[in-house]
Amino acid sequence: MNGFRFIICNSTLFLSITAVCHLSFSAENSRIYQNTLKRLNHPTPLLADYPEFIQPIEELRRYEAPILVDDVGADLSVRTWRYSYNARGIIELPNKIRADKTAVIMVHPWGIDDGQGWKTPEPAGAADFCTPEKNQLAGRHTREVIDPFLKRMRKNNSLVMYSLIGEVDPIRKRLYRTFDYNPSKAEREQARQSLTKQLKKLTYQGKPLPTQLSLSKEFPVIDYFKQFSGLSAGDHFNGTGFWNVPVPITNDITVQHNDVLIFDREGYEPLKRFLKKQGIRHILLTGYATDMCFCKTTAGYENLSRDFNVFLVGDATLATFPANSSPKYATNAHISFASLNHLITQVSWVKSLSDD
Repeated sequence: MNGFRFIICNSTLFLSITAVCHLSFSAENSRIYQNTLKRLNHPTPLLADYPEFIQPIEELRRYEAPILVDDVGADLSVRTWRYSYNARGIIELPNKIRADKTAVIMVHPWGIDDGQGWKTPEPAGAADFCTPEKNQLAGRHTREVIDPFLKRMRKNNSLVMYSLIGEVDPIRKRLYRTFDYNPSKAEREQARQSLTKQLKKLTYQGKPLPTQLSLSKEFPVIDYFKQFSGLSAGDHFNGTGFWNVPVPITNDITVQHNDVLIFDREGYEPLKRFLKKQGIRHILLTGYATDMCFCKTTAGYENLSRDFNVFLVGDATLATFPANSSPKYATNAHISFASLNHLITQVSWVKSLSDD
């Protein structure tokens, strides 16, 4: 259970590497992309705006390629990068997209330890980033990085969405807009009261850590970890019913009336159909946790990248960080790995073209 500026250097010296792209699309819907890479000299580190949350990325070689996505009527600039072992470095790609064809999705903004009532069980329970202290750090990241980004994107006329765990339930269906219903203000207030009442029913108490373990003489290490694992988030430590509540969107997000909730349990196909119906072609992906839910759940990039142009907002995500006091190295590592097959951007790289 998951608990998951760049300045373009003006350089006179470029190394050009040219390759021919072979594309097999119908003529009216395709273009020939000139995959020409120009060496960037002395570029500044990537993802350097929030070093507390992600370690800035530095690489010996950086290149710039021609514009990749170039929408007619574009109003947003989204500079991106990816890594290629074959090119021996990082490749940066500009993009110009339409905001009204863009959805900003936040993966798993769980309302845990945020004052709504759902909290980490004591004395040894685990949820989200697995300890109350780490959940508080993630909450601050949400407030300082993601929420301001979502506010800005709404002003640009982009769709904002959130994915959460659990079955479709009547409380959250009346608390948030979903694929097929947008509740009134009165319905939301009533649902909020019902949510508070249900969350208060739990004791948030589980069993303590084991004080004695039964170990064999031959394989004590195996027996030790079988009886005392690094992460157990079931009924034993979390208490009965902890995972059966309607998990809310965190209070660290300023949810708006037309923001849309995604229920993980409905699966990817309903999400895909909804996005296509809304005319969405581009996804700016944010949320938690980079190493788990951000990639593998319903609204994770492994699903979305099959049908949409997906841009991972590298400083608007956090990886889980066991055995560390900071998520910055873990987040760096998982975003760097994702960059082999996905485009990475950052909050400060998503800008209105009118600002350029």
